[in-house]
Amino acid sequence: MNALTPQTFQINQILNIKQLIQITGLSRATIYSILDPKSKYYDETFPKQIYLSTNRVGWVAQEINEWIQLKIDRRIM
Repeated sequence: MNALTPQTFQINQILNIKQLIQITGLSRATIYSILDPKSKYYDETFPKQIYLSTNRVGWVAQEINEWIQLKIDRRIM
């Protein structure tokens, strides 16, 4: 599977954890640490997951793309 680029996002496309790992370059553990308010790695700007069923979560592709763009915009040149 190829990495998703901004051009391939569909309206309200949902990403699974494997796609999220591939797109962000973050590990599964890091992603869940970023989402955990008790973690020192917590990032309140990281998009929250949505619950698709009792055992399945996903992330809105557009929100992930916006978060990546925010990181790019905030980098120090």
